[in-house]
Amino acid sequence: MSVFSKILSVIIAVIIGCGGVLGVFYAMNYLANTLPHKWRSRILPWIYLAPALLVLTAYLILPTLNTIYISFLDRRSQNFVGWENYQFAFTSEAMLVAFRNNLLWLVLVTGFSVGFGLILAVLMDKVRYEPLAKSLIFLPMAISFVGASVIWRFVYAFRPAGAAQIGLLNGIITSLGFEPVGWLVERSINNFALIAIMIWLQTGFCLVLLSAAVKGIPKDIIEAARMDGASEVQIFWRITIPMIRSTLAVVTTTVVIMVLKVFDIVFVMTAGNQGTEVIASRMIKEMFNYRDYGRGSAIAVILLLAIVPIMVVNIRRFRQQETSR
Repeated sequence: MSVFSKILSVIIAVIIGCGGVLGVFYAMNYLANTLPHKWRSRILPWIYLAPALLVLTAYLILPTLNTIYISFLDRRSQNFVGWENYQFAFTSEAMLVAFRNNLLWLVLVTGFSVGFGLILAVLMDKVRYEPLAKSLIFLPMAISFVGASVIWRFVYAFRPAGAAQIGLLNGIITSLGFEPVGWLVERSINNFALIAIMIWLQTGFCLVLLSAAVKGIPKDIIEAARMDGASEVQIFWRITIPMIRSTLAVVTTTVVIMVLKVFDIVFVMTAGNQGTEVIASRMIKEMFNYRDYGRGSAIAVILLLAIVPIMVVNIRRFRQQETSR
């Protein structure tokens, strides 16, 4: 098929797709207008929500229910095995390592990303070239996890002592007279090396949101506190933090959800070897490498259950904010 034919096919597909959606909406709207007025106001919102609800049901709710069902079956999804897959998930050595690593990721990535983002957000207010500085820090956020992992593979690249080092860190270390370090193979440091990538990616995200919240604090409150003799540290802890608490909570929970889902960085950098396994990478291994769909689904359900409470807290917080406006 020529390039022209491909482009024409794409254009036709877009026209048919968009035209079809518009046609459905107009047809449903026409049908709603034929109903009595008291029914029209009740049904019309559901007509516009129906396509989104159908897609959500087809691509999220049904697959989730199917995953829960498969998690109680054996590796070929043929026989019912009860809680056996969940027992494996909470007792196998590989999964315990994955849980430990995920906990390490949660604490360090969330703490450092949000902490750095908050400190930078406060300091940025005093920087002359704030947009440029923000753009530079936010830039890694535009890079995919896989792309960032490829970049950092060159930073962490390792060659034996005496060989020419192509990795940035080992180049610096050997130029200072020290031995090169296997950043991704040394079990004592490889998890921290991977976590550093995630912190590098997420700090810009935290900075942008928290900076907007800091700028939303009324200037007269800050000036009044300074006139009363409050130091910058006191203003930070007693005014800035309390007044951006809701944004801080949203940023923190968003980072926590991202960390719980982390997979790309681990898979690209170490494939989960050398003690770097996390829950998501273990799920992929069980599901596609070992073809054990029961265990893979059980791990997926555990990951889902870990994320659900955080999402519920976020939704409740949004509702409280909406009602308080």
